[in-house]
Amino acid sequence: MHYSPLRPSGRSDRRRRSPVAVAACLVAAFATLLATALTWSVPASAAATPLVGAASGRCLDVKGNVDTLGTALDIWDCNGLANQAFEFTSAGELRTLNGTRCVDAYNNQTSPGTQVIIWSCNGQANQKWRQNSDGSIAGSQSGLCLDVNQAGTANGTAVILWTCNGQANQKWSGTTGGPSPSPSPTGGPWPPSSQFSNPVLWQDLADLDIFRVGDTYYYSASTMHYSPGAPILRSYDLVNWEFAGHSVPKLDFGSKYDLNGGRGYVRGIWASFLNYRKSNKTFYWGGCIDFAKTYIYTATAVDGQWSRHTTIDNCYYDAGLLVDDDDKMYVAYGNTNISVAELSADGRSQVRTQQVFSTPSNIGTLEGSRFYKINGNYYIFLTRPANGQYVLKSTSGPFGPYTLRQVLLDLPGPISGGGVPHQGGLVQTQSGAWYYMAFVDSYPGGRVPALAPVTWTSDGWPVLQTVNGAWGTSYPYPNVPRPPRQVKPPTGADTFAGTTLGPEWEWNHNPDTTKYSVNNGLRLQTATVTNDLYSARNTLTHRIQGPRSTATISLDYTAMNDGDRAGLAMLRDSSAWIGVKRDGTLTRVAMVNNLTMDGNWNTTGTGTEAASAPVSGGRIWLRVNADIRPGTGRQARFSYSTDGVNFTGLGPAFTLNNAWQFFMGYRYAILNHATKALGGAVTINRFDMTVP
Repeated sequence: MHYSPLRPSGRSDRRRRSPVAVAACLVAAFATLLATALTWSVPASAAATPLVGAASGRCLDVKGNVDTLGTALDIWDCNGLANQAFEFTSAGELRTLNGTRCVDAYNNQTSPGTQVIIWSCNGQANQKWRQNSDGSIAGSQSGLCLDVNQAGTANGTAVILWTCNGQANQKWSGTTGGPSPSPSPTGGPWPPSSQFSNPVLWQDLADLDIFRVGDTYYYSASTMHYSPGAPILRSYDLVNWEFAGHSVPKLDFGSKYDLNGGRGYVRGIWASFLNYRKSNKTFYWGGCIDFAKTYIYTATAVDGQWSRHTTIDNCYYDAGLLVDDDDKMYVAYGNTNISVAELSADGRSQVRTQQVFSTPSNIGTLEGSRFYKINGNYYIFLTRPANGQYVLKSTSGPFGPYTLRQVLLDLPGPISGGGVPHQGGLVQTQSGAWYYMAFVDSYPGGRVPALAPVTWTSDGWPVLQTVNGAWGTSYPYPNVPRPPRQVKPPTGADTFAGTTLGPEWEWNHNPDTTKYSVNNGLRLQTATVTNDLYSARNTLTHRIQGPRSTATISLDYTAMNDGDRAGLAMLRDSSAWIGVKRDGTLTRVAMVNNLTMDGNWNTTGTGTEAASAPVSGGRIWLRVNADIRPGTGRQARFSYSTDGVNFTGLGPAFTLNNAWQFFMGYRYAILNHATKALGGAVTINRFDMTVP
């Protein structure tokens, strides 16, 4: 994700101060004229201590190491100097620079985004602070927390006031009540703990493929009707993952994926392959679309430009790609009858294909192929949906013959209420250890990845390591080198900086690219005239962090037109949303439920307004609290705020549908569509996803 510098908040360049404060300003200005800006290249006083950010490992810092009134606070590498030493006084002040300056909320402002500066200590309420038990520091006047802007971790990132959310970029250590900072890649213990916990990432990331290139691990997943498709995640330790890119920039497979003359729900990107070819330093992604053809895309970097490499007139269903020691490429694929295809040297066509295995009737169905060559043997890793995993082994080459062995069946999983871990793939660490990353059916949240170690028998069969007869909820941390950097955490804030969306975002079907823009905010113009959210283009989605999380958006609705609808949804085949409705001269915030589909994914309900309230002012914060633990009766609750601080619940709780048939789990979704005419727009200034 790209971040921008601190946005202006429309504040005045002047502060209203008491006569005493004005006099203090004059004295300070005179001192500045005598000595320019005094720099504090001296150690801090013994009573003051650094405040270390839990997310960044960097210190709260008076920018530029000067004592000039109005100087902003940022984060910087800890240096032990006075501009990074802070102490609370009995009056609630937070003093720095050897007690000569106080931390101050700019211009007595109390709104999220207010700049935090230093000023002469004056006893006013905007200079009073308290540290909470979780390490956050809140203003007594505003109730807002010191926040590293946009969850940045780089030197110079501004510190602002923002709604307290419990995230690491609002936690500070060094004073009573603060937690220890998380280990940075270059400091602290490694591994960071003796154990890791499952699931390693509680998000909907199914049909995964996994492999390592050098010291980096990659993970690909299915996305069906979401665009761009086939996300790629990156990790350095198999435990902490970040979104890096997408293999399929656009679902360029027919007009239905544009919501034009049809709809592509539960079609598109299913189980597919992703692998790396060392000979040409190229990543290959391939997948069968609509049970017809296989499309292959390539790129030299996962976060670079992907392009279509070829189309093959054969459906490599649930395919896995092997790049053999001699650089030949083979694809294992199929359902029940498993085949292997050899690709041409350039990877653009099929040289031959041959069925290599037929599943015994007592097993039923095998699919989800992953293809490996390990110690001279060929393995096809297969799933029995959705409760088993099997492996085929050949000692005679990629075309077999193959023998079969069970890896797991009906194994209890690591998620309470969830299913049996299955499908996924095998990966080897730098030290030679093997792991199996599977997914666990965890509806209504989707299919969630879980990791477990694997050992090998003397005759070359993989054996899953279990804990008390089950997939472990925890295992020893992988023995891998210290990461070169921290990956971006799955939760936090996005202010839509730069000119592109981060790779964690995906549209519901392909967007109309002329109807949105990113530039220090996301501007969504209406792209469809409809009363059916499921037919509206340019609905932007974000995976939900489980087991419980909260999404909040800041929405500017001043440019909405009559008949427009904009808001924040829980999106699946049964949906609900909270948002702004503009009808004539009336503007309301409303909670809408009963948006439904049938089993063929046709709309059966376009929504019922369950509650509403009048709003004005042009800006609103919309929030949904989601409980996606596996099981029935899980709920989401909607609320709104007109100041970004105080939220009011709206409408009844929304009960989530936990049936598996839609495959994809619930997502947070930002919507904006017209019901009368195009031309309106909204701007989303910030998206936050937080966990309890």
